[in-house]
Parts: sequence; C-alpha cells; structure tokens
Amino acid sequence: MTEPPSTRATRRGRPGYDLESLLTVAVKLFNERGYDGTSMEDLSRKLQITKSAIYHHVRSKDELLRLAVNRGLDGLFAEADKLETIDGRAIDKLEYLVRASVGVLVDQLPFVTLLLRIRGNTKVEKAALARRREFDQIVADLVSKAAADGDLRPDVDPATAARLLFGMVNSLVEWYRPRQGADAETLADTVAAVAFDGLRVRQQD
Repeated sequence: MTEPPSTRATRRGRPGYDLESLLTVAVKLFNERGYDGTSMEDLSRKLQITKSAIYHHVRSKDELLRLAVNRGLDGLFAEADKLETIDGRAIDKLEYLVRASVGVLVDQLPFVTLLLRIRGNTKVEKAALARRREFDQIVADLVSKAAADGDLRPDVDPATAARLLFGMVNSLVEWYRPRQGADAETLADTVAAVAFDGLRVRQQD
C-alpha cells in the first residue's frame, strides 16, 4: 500500500530532525523577520544544522511557506466542511463557523498569523490568498442567507457584516497570547457574544 504524500514528506530527512520541528522554527522566523527577510541560511543557523540537512525535508523556502499557510487554511476549510451537518438556520451555521475559526486560530496561532500577513508576492502566496477568498465567500454567503431569512438586522449591510465578523476574529493574532489570555472556548464565547448580540434581530417584547 502506497503511503500518502504527507507521511512520506514527514519521514524524509536526516534522523534527529523532522519536518514538524523545521516548520515550527521556520514559521517563527517568518513571523519575526518576514518571509522575504528570512533566508535558508538564517534557518540553518537557528536550527544549528546545515542547509543541505534542511533540503532533505523540503525542496525550497517556498515549500516551507506553502506547508505553513496551508496548515491554517486546511483547519478553516475542515470546519467549513462540517456546516452541512450543523442543524439550524444560516445564522446558526454562521455562528458555528465563527466559533470554530477562533478555535483554529488559537490552535494554530503562528500559522494563522503568517497566513494573515502574506501579500501575494509569490506564487505560493497568491494561491493562499485565493483560498482565503474562497473561505471569505463561504462566510459572505452565510451572512446573505441569514439576512434573507430575516435573522439579521435589516439596517446592517451583509457584505460589511461578513468582513467585520472575520476582521474581528483575525485581529486576535495581534494581541492574543495563549498563556496569558482566555482559553479557546471562552474566547469564542466572547467573540460570538460581541458579534451576534449586535447582528441578530431583536425579538419584540
């Protein structure tokens, strides 16, 4: 039986080093110095291994970036794929996705931080931005459906609401620190309360 590509990639490389540890250090440096400002020489010095040892794991710096940004994106799309199994109306699915996205961000904080900082300067970055737009469209469609269902305030523009929702979620990368802040569930509760208490139609007494 042929091993999946992800397994083969993880096992490739010199004994004592694995792809996960390499990726963790690379993402840290990319976030600190910027992707363009980080060289393979910088990475080899940080890891205290030769560049040739790094190339046993990945073919290029671009491949490191691709693996890193896809970590966050794959988490988001995995949650979006669950929407069909979520009972309720569009507003309920939207709230689920917002909460789940907070969980992905907390769990994969360095990777999501890197994802949100790319600007489309390389082929890998352009592909990642295209996937982000695809996810954003899922959110926008849910907001529009919730508005059509009469579950969102009519004075709130759906397109603006969609941007603001995930603008709030994405802003967490700028200040949230796992060891100093609330856990993922508490954080998701707070985001959902702030967002949806303001978006939902208020029932008349």
